[in-house]
Amino acid sequence: MKSFKKMVALSSVLLSVFVLAACGNQKSAKNYTPKELNVQFVPSSNATTMEAKAKPLEKLLKKQLGIPVHVSVSTDYNTIVEAMGSKKVDVGFLPPDAYTLSHKEYNTKVLLQALRFNYIEPNDVFGTHLQNHYYAQILVRKNSGIKSLKDLKGKKIAVQDTTSAAGWVYPVVALKEHGININKDGIQTVQVKGHDQAVLSVYNKDTDAAFVFQGARNLVKKDAPDIMSKVVPIYTTDGIPNDTITVRGDMSAKWQKKIAAAFKAIIKTKQGHEIMSTVYAHQGYKDSKDSDFNQLRKYEKIAESLNK
Repeated sequence: MKSFKKMVALSSVLLSVFVLAACGNQKSAKNYTPKELNVQFVPSSNATTMEAKAKPLEKLLKKQLGIPVHVSVSTDYNTIVEAMGSKKVDVGFLPPDAYTLSHKEYNTKVLLQALRFNYIEPNDVFGTHLQNHYYAQILVRKNSGIKSLKDLKGKKIAVQDTTSAAGWVYPVVALKEHGININKDGIQTVQVKGHDQAVLSVYNKDTDAAFVFQGARNLVKKDAPDIMSKVVPIYTTDGIPNDTITVRGDMSAKWQKKIAAAFKAIIKTKQGHEIMSTVYAHQGYKDSKDSDFNQLRKYEKIAESLNK
């Protein structure tokens, strides 16, 4: 009997230790304090080129935050989401679609939304008005004979990952609203990495059309000076929330504020502005919250329904 009582007592002690440890882990899980910061971009153009342009951000962030910073570029939308979920990436420059996915799967926290200059057509120049949204377009070759969305039936289209708002979701929903199913109607989709590659695929006649963000043709002007006259938009979608600066779900509230403040301060400096405007055309940042992406979630559900 004495042995049994000792075992019960010991079990109670061990259980108490386990509960306290679990509570401690739960608490720390919501208060992650980084000793170094891993920041990752999603490629909107050639990943190697982007990383070279973004690397100087490391020193600027280190100066603001006081800890080592490592900047890299992911291979695609999905890898950065998984990297944030596995805690390998602390801060992600997530497009809106990647943010909604990461929030759903890993409870990531959106801090900021990018501000960009408005894009003016048909002059193909940027204005001076800052906005927190952008548009997707469907591009074709000017002499292709494709004049409307219905003409895309039976054609080959360059697209991004199916989580991409501009490279998939919004154009696909636009097609559906015009009675066209991307998975039917004889349409062949070709997934490419980067909106620059999508534009060039149309330019080089590898595809008949491309889903890209408005202004993506500017990415290839150096390689294809006549891109504006050879490749033209036939459709512009509804507005899409601008990309985000998002942190892993267990980042402490204190560090969320520090990181947000750091990026706001950096983009106001000459070097910081040059980096962010060159890499992503960011001109500034505004505070953001999860509900800012509810309309996007609606579009994503519509796009997903086409696979059923």
